[in-house]
Amino acid sequence: MTPISVVDIDYVALAPVIIVLVAAVIGVLLEAFLPEAARRSGQLLLTGSAVALAFLTVLIVAASRPFGPIAGGSLMLDGPGLFLQGLILLTSGTAILIMADRRVDPGGDAFAGRVSTLPGGEEEREVSRRGLMQTEVWPLMLFCIGGLLLFVTSNDLLTLFIALEILSLPLYLLVGMARRRRLLSQEAALKYFLMGALASAILLFGSALAYAYAGTIEFAGIAERISERTTANTLVIAAVALILVGLLFKIGAVPFGQWVPDVYQGAPTPVTGFMAAAVKVAAVGALLRVLYVPFGGMRWEWEPVLWIVASLTMLIGSLVALAQSDIKRMLAYSSIANAGFILIGVAAADQVGLSSVLFYLLAYSVATLAAFGIVTMVRVPTGEATSLEQWAGIGRRSPLLATAFSLILLSFAGIPLTAGFIAKFGVFTAAITAGALPLVIVGIVASAIAAALYVRIIVRMYFTDPVSASAGVASPSPLTVAGVGLGVALTVILGVFPQPVLNLVEQTSIFVR
Repeated sequence: MTPISVVDIDYVALAPVIIVLVAAVIGVLLEAFLPEAARRSGQLLLTGSAVALAFLTVLIVAASRPFGPIAGGSLMLDGPGLFLQGLILLTSGTAILIMADRRVDPGGDAFAGRVSTLPGGEEEREVSRRGLMQTEVWPLMLFCIGGLLLFVTSNDLLTLFIALEILSLPLYLLVGMARRRRLLSQEAALKYFLMGALASAILLFGSALAYAYAGTIEFAGIAERISERTTANTLVIAAVALILVGLLFKIGAVPFGQWVPDVYQGAPTPVTGFMAAAVKVAAVGALLRVLYVPFGGMRWEWEPVLWIVASLTMLIGSLVALAQSDIKRMLAYSSIANAGFILIGVAAADQVGLSSVLFYLLAYSVATLAAFGIVTMVRVPTGEATSLEQWAGIGRRSPLLATAFSLILLSFAGIPLTAGFIAKFGVFTAAITAGALPLVIVGIVASAIAAALYVRIIVRMYFTDPVSASAGVASPSPLTVAGVGLGVALTVILGVFPQPVLNLVEQTSIFVR
């Protein structure tokens, strides 16, 4: 009789994931048993404590645990994985601060306890009351964060797929949280679900082909099988192509990012910020691990594809952003363009490229959360001021907010003394070192196009006369101020004193195989 093998699980190394997922389950129970009046405070305390404790645990694990496979080899504990887990928790914590705002929200999203003061009849007041009850957002967010933490440390294709589903299913619901107030939210959730399900199926099909080729789903086993090949094999090339499609969809790269503008516009703005920051960090982290570890021996097959995708993503994202009149759609296309800049570092396919991507993800994610946090504060009587015309004269009415948003936009443009400049300089340097000078030239052209867009918005805020429909600035809660302030502060600090973080990413930018 064959003995049953027992998997030795290091629960300390798994603690960040366990803390978040256990808190998510407790959050579901709180929704069922807590009285309505106590749900918001209870869920906020639970969610914030779980994310903070998980972040602290990541630091402890990084300092005390040896690198290597854990959970029976399904997950990998290494420098990039721990750095990305810490970044996911940092961005998630910032997103929680912005989501928790109970500022008066006339006509905006009925979401996460935001108080709504729509004028009108019973139907509108009922919508407002329901908006206050949407505390289920917090356990959904915790489930999503748990999936993100698993996604960046997956060490086989099955775990990668399971983590993708754990993070995606709650995200589809979060996107539709404003469904009672805006048809756009319903449309965005349905579109994201349908296209996300297709992308997941494509990734799963690619994983099946990889298993058929290598006889294993483990990354190390696939890498070993590829290292033994002497000629190109159509099966493994098809597997890499399909897996790339599934991961590039989550990143929002062209031509797989058609969903990004519609979903970002329709989702509640705090959810949009969370998606643009934490979810993109995890998607890029998973892409790095998949390309560098199991398929690192196929660099010459997938690298030209990344060159094409990165070039199209940068150029199309920057050019189409110029034509946008909606601030959320503009930031969505900016997110697409930034995905292209990140792919420049990924395409370098070496340790320098990996470290530049890790720094870029930090700089991009904190700035993006601050940008969407600022969008939640600029309002007209009917809700958020998403039209760029309504932002005219904001610099005169709220100089502090306009200054903060200008710093974020200048960082996106890659202006010196901001984190964005250091990040772009890093990926460009990595690409030049790897012999990808044409890709860098495309990146410089795309940066110039994007800079014109960001400068146009700054000019509108400071030098354009307000119109009758111009927006005002709502009084933010201390939580929103803290979230936005953290993003702006890090954008400046990483631009002026980047060296400690650069040293950190250099030390952690080695995948354990």
